[in-house]
Amino acid sequence: MNKGIKNLKSRTELVSSLFYIIILLYICIAGLGCNGTENEEHKFKIGFSQVQSDDDWRKTMNSEMKREVSFHDNIEFIKKDAGENANKQIAQIEELVKAKVDLLIVCPIASIPLTPILEKVYQSGIPVVLIDRRINSENYTSFIGGSNYEIGKIAAKYAINLLKKKGNVLVIKGISNASPFIDREKGFIDFIAQEKEIKIIKELEDHQVDYEKELINVLSKHKDIDIVFAHTDFIAKHIYEINKKIGGNPKLKIIGVDGLPNPGLGMDMVDKKQLTATVTYPTGGQEAILTALDILNKKPFAKINLLKETVIDSSNVNTLFQQSTKINSQQIDIDKRQEKINQQIKITKNQTNIILAISITLALMIILGGVLLFYLNENKKIRIKIENQNNEIIKQKNNLEILIEKLKEASDAKFNFFTNISHELRTPLTLIMAPLEDTLKSSKLHFTLKGNLELIERNANRLLRLINQLMDFRKIEEGKMNLKISTFDLQHFISEIAFNFNNLAKKKNIVYNTKFKAEPFNISTDLEMLDKVLFNILSNAFKFTEEYGNISIIVENNIKDNTATIRVIDNGIGMTEEEAQHAFDIFYQGHSSTLQGTGIGLSLSKELIHLLNGTIQINSKKGLGTEFIITLPIIKEVPIPLDEQNSNTANTLDKSISGLYINDFIPIEIENNNSISNAEYTIILIEDNVDLREFLKNKLNVNYEIITAENGEDGLNLIYEYIPDLVITDIIMPKLNGFALTEIIKNDVKTSHIPVIQLTAKNANEDQIEGMKTKADAYITKPFNFEYLEETINAILKNRFTLKNHFTSELTSESKSNMPNKLDRKFINDFTSIVEKNLSNENVSVDDICREIGVSRVQLYRKVRALLGYNINEYILSVRLQRAKYLLLNENITISEVAYKVGFSSQAYFSTVFKSKFNITPKEFKEKKVI
Repeated sequence: MNKGIKNLKSRTELVSSLFYIIILLYICIAGLGCNGTENEEHKFKIGFSQVQSDDDWRKTMNSEMKREVSFHDNIEFIKKDAGENANKQIAQIEELVKAKVDLLIVCPIASIPLTPILEKVYQSGIPVVLIDRRINSENYTSFIGGSNYEIGKIAAKYAINLLKKKGNVLVIKGISNASPFIDREKGFIDFIAQEKEIKIIKELEDHQVDYEKELINVLSKHKDIDIVFAHTDFIAKHIYEINKKIGGNPKLKIIGVDGLPNPGLGMDMVDKKQLTATVTYPTGGQEAILTALDILNKKPFAKINLLKETVIDSSNVNTLFQQSTKINSQQIDIDKRQEKINQQIKITKNQTNIILAISITLALMIILGGVLLFYLNENKKIRIKIENQNNEIIKQKNNLEILIEKLKEASDAKFNFFTNISHELRTPLTLIMAPLEDTLKSSKLHFTLKGNLELIERNANRLLRLINQLMDFRKIEEGKMNLKISTFDLQHFISEIAFNFNNLAKKKNIVYNTKFKAEPFNISTDLEMLDKVLFNILSNAFKFTEEYGNISIIVENNIKDNTATIRVIDNGIGMTEEEAQHAFDIFYQGHSSTLQGTGIGLSLSKELIHLLNGTIQINSKKGLGTEFIITLPIIKEVPIPLDEQNSNTANTLDKSISGLYINDFIPIEIENNNSISNAEYTIILIEDNVDLREFLKNKLNVNYEIITAENGEDGLNLIYEYIPDLVITDIIMPKLNGFALTEIIKNDVKTSHIPVIQLTAKNANEDQIEGMKTKADAYITKPFNFEYLEETINAILKNRFTLKNHFTSELTSESKSNMPNKLDRKFINDFTSIVEKNLSNENVSVDDICREIGVSRVQLYRKVRALLGYNINEYILSVRLQRAKYLLLNENITISEVAYKVGFSSQAYFSTVFKSKFNITPKEFKEKKVI
């Protein structure tokens, strides 16, 4: 109901807000219509500094820029002309920067003086676009212009074709320190230098002192000049006039650069036969404006934009001239039309504003009336809906109360079931452990049974500890975990707990010590709970700390806040940041370690510490170790029930608790011998649980030679060392898990033939599928029947023996190619190919074959023996004799030649070996053709 009232209020407020918004919109639009104003698009301010705008090439560039700018209303274009004064151009650039231009386009007068100022502008964040000429730096945004070096090359190539690779050339350059003329000269000289019979008579600069006098002197003195290359059409025009004036070489050919369509220049001079040719040098005016817009609009652009050059001569001048004239005419027409369009746009905008204001006024009035009518109807519906919702809420509330009652009943039933089943488990455990304890103490117990009985006792204790932890958790959840407060000496208490782990520390060669940073002091808390917490944390420390590690217990008395701190520090495998954050979550198990437990111990420890009004923290780094910090109040802060206030709980530890934790780490003393025995088959057993590992070893040792390893990494090393007949491996192991181990074995040519049995507690279908994907030969889940495991081993080894006999009976290449394992097949194919290739080589050795295949001598012997049932020398001899039989039957050669072809240096020795193998001499075999 409250929700309905809120909706009604919100809608009323919405109507009022909408009304005010409509009035404001109307006022704004009406104001726009009356004043004839409009929102303008954001304008870009572009500055342009050029040189000598009165020459025709610059005029053409300016015309292109002006035309392109006219197409874009959002450009404010500021143009400045520096003539040929570099200092003036620098001052103009500074003025444009002060005018806050968004982008700067510059045609540098000269590279060296303009470089510093343009670098400064670029580094201030203003984009710099260079046109026609570059600077002596890469600190600019984009360059637009022709490749002056390429223009020089094009002119040189054209000149070479005209001269037919023989003649004299005069070069007239522009300003010596301007980058376009430097590049044009270099391009021309580099390309013309390739022709040894073309000679450059002279190079002149049109700005040098007495230039005209020097030019007349050269043209008069050297009547044999065939071609003049002028860096611009303007220079070329001057050369034509001087040559004509002095009556110079009438056949003199002149090549210019620019190719402008203006009267008296470029195309016009070529058309009038005054120039032989001109190379077009595009101005890039249009491209500069388009590139500037791309930069300002954050669109992709190229840093270097080279414009295309073209040679204009008598063959194409008329077409290009007509096209240029037509374009100029069209541009004039476009400008006129654009002016008229702009005028019409202004008129249209004013009219549009007026029409828009009237239309919106009418529309808003209609909308406002419709909205008001709509909300009158909605208010009526809302009132009805609120009443219905109110009734529905009352109904749901009643249903929810019923559901809560049922959930409580179900929760109570679950808890009762959990408690009952736990008690039921304790009864059979007691009936297992009590007789076991008596039996183990009996003097009549046969020594052969003691190991198995101790194994049963250990795992019964482990199961009892798990049940106790689960029961404690349920008590905490139900609030039924009662505190039994007592006062005791904390340091003495810690010392007793630490003492229980001394033997384990010695066995693992761990440096283990306890440090007390205060005088002995008493603490009031629940001794049994603290006992469980410390045993949990210490057992974790020993579990995850490898041999020769360090574990320390530090006890401190914090007098200021009246608390005691217990720190347990190890340098074990540590945890990742994610694992440390979730370490106290129930049933959480880290992903990075294969040493996984139940996920109960640390979570229970945290809950117990909280019951004691304390805190527990964890600091850990992967690969460096872990630190647990327990803080407890020294003075009891929890209320004590009356029946506990006078309790004098014994301050001694329950020894059974230590047994439940310590026994997990102390292996049953069973002799572990990995030495080679005389058994026919060798099996490597990899299992991280010491009890199960020793149990299986003792059971299998009767028929097989068993070599054991406690983790995947050590197991893999043993597999490479011994090349066993079979591998049995657990899945969840330290360092290298069983899936990864199997995959390595099956994908290594040295071990791919070895059968693998995966023995694991992971019994889910997806785990079994994963095991088969790694090419395991069998997947057996725990708990398992030992007889089934033994028969599986026998079956696999017998099948391997049968396959081996089948594939080596005739030693034919066809049978070897049918090996069931691809890697085994490749290994045997490689091995037999090497042997067959070297049949005639009497000096071939096993070491030669090892080097070519890439395995050790021992590995080769074991691999060949496992797959073919032969040692290497026997196999080579058999293949040689089989080849000898074939040659004797099918080739018309002497016995001496046969002996040589199969690697025997002596015919007599060959005959002796042949007879000992087949009970017939080679000669008799050849004559009788025995098959």
